[in-house]
Amino acid sequence: MRVVSLVPSLTESIAVTHAPLLVGATDWCTHPAELDVVRVRGTKNPDLERIEELAPDVVIANAEENRAVDLDALRARGFRVWMTSPSTVDEALDQLDELLTAITGDIPPWLHDARAVWSTPYSGPRRRAVVPIWRRPWMALGRDTFAGDLLRRIGIDNVFADSPERYPRFDPETLPEYDVAVLPDEPYAFAPDDGPEAFQQPAKCVSGRHLTWYGPSLVEARAVLSGQLA
Repeated sequence: MRVVSLVPSLTESIAVTHAPLLVGATDWCTHPAELDVVRVRGTKNPDLERIEELAPDVVIANAEENRAVDLDALRARGFRVWMTSPSTVDEALDQLDELLTAITGDIPPWLHDARAVWSTPYSGPRRRAVVPIWRRPWMALGRDTFAGDLLRRIGIDNVFADSPERYPRFDPETLPEYDVAVLPDEPYAFAPDDGPEAFQQPAKCVSGRHLTWYGPSLVEARAVLSGQLA
């Protein structure tokens, strides 16, 4: 099996589980740090010719992270495209189980550990949050998102969870009532000096990888984010 991954979290999942299968990944696939495979540009502009040269048996993609036009072009060239599209933690775990079983023939220990970590219900106090993902214009997590469900499981309720849009635009001056702004460092690189000053309530900078990636990072995401949002 030869695998090209166009999704950073799934690149990490394959690399940690059975690295020799992975022959290509995007420039944004930064984990594990020692990953040494052919790079095929970005998630939104994959190098189709380079992918064809790699002759993969399967290309792993995400319905939201990758463009349909690129995936259709890969299918037209005869490549099998494995799609993922989780909107909850449970869906992410199940889709990882299915993908890794089919591609590597194994369910790795880290996936069992991730299920165990997220099987315990949260029972503490709850807070309402706005979760920006972009600036200029301001955009936030809206309805039916994996990251929104993950935060809900650690006591953080998204104020835009009932939005008709998955990533609504907003004005920091006219937000619904909220307790905290959660600022991940990706896709926009929010930082202590870029983002918190726009909000009237406390703002917390958090790890975007632990908030939005579904893969081995799920094992530590609950502890990391709970600590960052304490």
